[in-house]
Parts: sequence; structure tokens; C-alpha cells
Amino acid sequence: MSVPSSPEVVYDPTDPMHRREQMFPQLSPDMVRRMAAYGHEEQIAAGTLLFQRGQRGVDFYLVLEGFIEIFDLDKFGQPNVFTTHGPRQFTGEMNLLNQRAIMVSARAAVDSRVIRMGSDAFRRMVASEADISEIIMRAFILRRVGLIRLGVGGVVLVGPGHSADTLRLERFLVRNGYPHRLIDTEADPTAGGFIDLFQLRPEQLPVVVCPEHCFLQNPTTAELADELGLTEIIDPQHVYDVAVVGAGPAGLAAAVYAASEGLSTIVVEGMAPGGQAGTSSKIENYLGFPTGISGQALAGRAQAQAQKFGARMAISRHASAIDCSERPYRLHLDDGQRITARVIIVATGARYRKLDVPGYARFEGAGIHYAATAMEGQLCTDEEVVVVGGGNSAGQAAVFLSRIAKHVHILVRSGGLAATMSDYLVQRIAQSSDITLHTRCEVVEMEGEERLHGVVWRDRDSGELTRCPASNMFVMIGAEPNTDWLTDCLALDPHGFVLTGRCAQGHLLESPYATTKPGIFAVGDVRAGSVKRVASSVGEGSVVIQAVHHYLHPETD
Repeated sequence: MSVPSSPEVVYDPTDPMHRREQMFPQLSPDMVRRMAAYGHEEQIAAGTLLFQRGQRGVDFYLVLEGFIEIFDLDKFGQPNVFTTHGPRQFTGEMNLLNQRAIMVSARAAVDSRVIRMGSDAFRRMVASEADISEIIMRAFILRRVGLIRLGVGGVVLVGPGHSADTLRLERFLVRNGYPHRLIDTEADPTAGGFIDLFQLRPEQLPVVVCPEHCFLQNPTTAELADELGLTEIIDPQHVYDVAVVGAGPAGLAAAVYAASEGLSTIVVEGMAPGGQAGTSSKIENYLGFPTGISGQALAGRAQAQAQKFGARMAISRHASAIDCSERPYRLHLDDGQRITARVIIVATGARYRKLDVPGYARFEGAGIHYAATAMEGQLCTDEEVVVVGGGNSAGQAAVFLSRIAKHVHILVRSGGLAATMSDYLVQRIAQSSDITLHTRCEVVEMEGEERLHGVVWRDRDSGELTRCPASNMFVMIGAEPNTDWLTDCLALDPHGFVLTGRCAQGHLLESPYATTKPGIFAVGDVRAGSVKRVASSVGEGSVVIQAVHHYLHPETD
């Protein structure tokens, strides 16, 4: 008689549930004693609601006696308790570091005694108590990852999985670390019942459904951000020391160093933290991460670090112009809001260029992608895919996709990769049987109706045409600076990158990151002459703060 073998359990080191002691730590009596000095003790009756989903700037609770339940609402509107904090444990996750709407609710399970801290007191405690701060920050990050993994406290996105608008909304949720569940109407058998329940027509999709009964039909990303409380309320009368435009590696580094050195700092970002680097599946040559780190994970940690020091994050808002006529400068956002700041740091980076191929725009978001993350990867399972480009981003995308797709084709116009790609990626591509490099080739045609179904490329030497039945093409060629909003304010080079280091008359300025306007600096990929690497962008973002101090306080030098 044979005994059936038990299913193999695969250990996932990224699963926060394997780190429950760090996710829900119990503080030492000494830590509790020190934390008590920042808040006040309260008795709370059983059933008391401490905070509710959608509120902003909620208090931090440290349990002394009793229990606090953390819950969301199920589909019937009833509380679903998924975590309980006991003595010497604490409430909160990443949104306690900012003014965004929280995603869960809390109540006292029994008569309890707690230490309660307001947001200002909590920030002072985190800044002053290094050992406690380390435990809290690690727990907050793991809890957010847990919410994402479990889909708790999030929204439901319903729509065709390959639709450009569904992908746009899902990409926004993923890159901003917002929990959600996708019901793919093209593949999910439960989708039909959902569509019937809400009497939806195909042209109404995608829709976003929130626990508190919000129902959004194909919202813009700004509308979705507003509904979910991801945007922060900006006080137009407040004058910031520093406004950073762009939350890529350079902008986030500038925000961390500015805020940690006591400068009031706000970051404006149109999509999500990370910039172009945030779309990388894995960065393996970044100092200090020998096993590599995804661009999104690196950006998430940097964002948490900046917020820990008090930097504000204005996500899903694009800067539309700078009023350079007077100082302090006024930064205009695309929703009509204004930010006043003594210093502006331009870190808007660059975007990938588009191919000049007939019908190209029709397939953007419907087969053409500019990022290769797990979200895009799931669209490529067991299919042939095309990657266009010869830089590190293209190489990282090809290596990542080769583990998912049936086969990966890399197209480059040049004769090889050695001049534009790091050697470790070149070697991996050469050794992979799942990747084929096509040199001196260019895309000439794309096939499909509503979605991409085929890519045709031409050998530039022989003229031979090759057709590939690819439904997904990843375009990672060159860079165009995001400087359209700066043309009336700063001097740009012929390619649109910001000129730095010299004044309008050609004389050297005190900082290599200074622009032609005093108090406005540029760092990272948006700057003319910059090295397009994550590490160099982080370096520029951190070093520029020395010049910012000199500008704000020249008398101290």
C-alpha cells in the first residue's frame, strides 16, 4: 500500500507571514517606558472605535493591557478581524507616516489600557528613539506587504486583463503599493456573476469597487488617487524649504537628505515612486544589495525613509509649470494646486522614446509596454515576447521575462550589446537558450485589431523580414527628458535636458547641479551630461543638498 507524498512546500522569503515576530513585535518594558513619555495613557472601553478606514492622520496606539482588533469590512459590510494586537504591541502601518487615508479600522476588543500618541508626537518619537524606530519601520513595511499579499483593506478592479485602461489602473495600484484584487473578465470564471450583479456593459469596464461602496467606472489615475485618499492636502500658504519634482532615485535621495537635515520638504510625483528605475524587475549592480533588489522595492524603502524624516509626498500630481518671476518660487500642479518653496529640485528624469512605426499609438497599453514587472510578466506566460533596446533596462527585462515567457527576442539596431549593457547582463543573455539576440534589426510593422498580435522586424543589412506572433512588446530605447513644463524657466540643451553648472553667460556656478535660475537645481537623468545609472542618480540627489544649504544660508559658509 503506497502512501501519497505530501505536496512540496516552496519557501518564499518575501512572504511577510514568515516574519510574524518582526511584523507584530512585542516591545521590551524599557521601550514601553520610553515611548510613554511621548503620549498619554488612556482607558478604552470594549467596542470603542479607535480609527476608521478613510481617516487621515490617525493616532498611534501602544497596548498596555487588553487587545486591539484590526479589521476591514467583508462584502456584506460586516467587520472582518484579521489582526489582534496585545500587550506591548502597537497599531499602524505605512500610512501612519503620512497624511494619506488609512485602509483599515481598529477597535478595542475588551476593556483596554493604551498609550496614545498624536501624529506629531509619533514623529518626534520615531526621530528620537533609533532602536524603537527600527522596529516600527520594519513592522510597518512588512504589514503593508502583508495587506498587499492578502488583498486586505484594498479595492477590487474588474475589467479585461489585457485592456489598456485595466493595465493603467492596476499599474498605478501596484506601483503605489495599494492592496487590490483583479477580476479579469477575460479569464476569471467569477467575473460573470460580478458583471451581472452590477448590470455592467463591456464598454463600462474597467470599474473599481471599494469596501465603503465607492464604484468608479474607468476613472483617471488622479480620480482613483483622490477616491482612495492617496493624495495629500497641500496648504497653499505654507512655504517649504525644498520642493522636489520627481520621485525617482535622484528625487527620493534628495528628499531623504533634505528632510533628515531639518529642511521642510515636499515631493511631487505624477505616477508613483521609483521613476524609470521603479519599473525594473531586478537591479543587481546597486551597491549593498549583492542578491539584487527590484526597482519598486528600492523605491518603496526610499519613500518610507523620506517619510520617516517628515518629507511630504504629493503622488498622482504632475508639475505643470514654475513661476520664476519671484522668490520664493511657486510650483503649479496640473490639478490647479500651488506649492511655494524657497528651493526647487528638478528630478523628473527621462522617459523611453517611442518607435516610429505605423499604428504604434494604437497598441500602447494594449501590447506595448515600457516596464517589465511581475504585473506585465503575467501577461506573457508561455508566449513569445519582443524586447526592443540594448541598455541595462532592456537586458533586465529580457532576463526576467525569459523565466515566464516561451521565448524572448531582443532587437537592437546596433551590432551588439557590449557598448550599452553591463557585462553581467550580456553574459546571461548569451548563455540563455530562452533568449535570442537579433542585431541590426528594426521593427517595421505591428499586427492586431484591439490588441497586439504580431511584430514584424527587418534586418537592416539584408532587408529580410521576420514575423513573430508576439502579443507583448517591451520598448526600452533611448531617453527623452521630462522637461516640457520647464521651457519658459530654465535653459535646456538641444535635446531638452536641463543645463547645469554654468550661468547664462557661461561662467561656472558654485554647484554642478545649479541651473540658470538661483535656487533651482537639477539632478539625475533630467540633467544634461548625467550618467544614466541608479547609483549616480542617488549620488546626485544626496550631494545637491549641500548646495541647497549654501543657497538658503550663505552666511554660514
